[in-house]
Amino acid sequence: MKLGLIAGNGRFPFLLLDAARAQGLPVVVVAIREETDPEIDLRAAADEGITVHWLSLGELSRLIETFQKQGVKNAVMAGQVKHKQIFSSIRPDWRLAKLLLNLRTRSTDMLLGAVAKVLGDEGIELISSTEFLEPLLAQEGVLTARSPDENECLNIEYGLGVARAVAGFDIGQTVVVAAQACVAVEAMEGTDATIERAGRLMGSLGGDASTLERRLTVVKVAKPNQDMRFDVPVIGMATVETMIQAGASCLSIEAGRTLLFDRDSLLERASQAGIAIVAAPR
Repeated sequence: MKLGLIAGNGRFPFLLLDAARAQGLPVVVVAIREETDPEIDLRAAADEGITVHWLSLGELSRLIETFQKQGVKNAVMAGQVKHKQIFSSIRPDWRLAKLLLNLRTRSTDMLLGAVAKVLGDEGIELISSTEFLEPLLAQEGVLTARSPDENECLNIEYGLGVARAVAGFDIGQTVVVAAQACVAVEAMEGTDATIERAGRLMGSLGGDASTLERRLTVVKVAKPNQDMRFDVPVIGMATVETMIQAGASCLSIEAGRTLLFDRDSLLERASQAGIAIVAAPR
């Protein structure tokens, strides 16, 4: 079986590539010019089981034609495509333009679900990336040296309610909380940018004059009916570094539905910085 890989940005596509090749699967990569790391070409040059085809975001017909010519029947999506990129920068071909016109709403779930249906109609089944990366899913419990303290637990409890409500509308999956007050809600900018914005907002309140507890708690959830074929919640080293810069001391994620990249290094760095990371049950 040949596996098709629709590669977005970050390290996710490379991890999935490693996992698929470890299983002996040849991989046909569709790399997105606006998003995918050019390093993917180096990987292909070093491994004859990998072929890379570059196309622009919005070229849905070329994506389908590429997979069909290569005999791909199963494909995965791995790596982020920035939401603002999807809805502002793409130049859709006729097939994608038709799809966009027929959407009830312009949410990412609606768009990606429609793309998955089009692929399926063309004989290409979109499968979950977690079939290859299950060991990277967070297990329930405290993952770092330090557990959340009482105030952070209250923030998590409050934040989970807000985040799940927001995620239910497919707006974002992350909220940042201080003293049970919502400081920032994710929209199109992504998790790390949301944390950065929260840090700036707290800084603008002034030093000891703020009535809010200075430490931030980040809560990231999956959507209520999360489709694990795309937009799977991911935490990597960049998120921990962003939390350190923003003054965030605690991170709550959902067990079994969040991927942890570079797990050991990530948890060690968080522990060194005094950050508590906990994977909450659904």
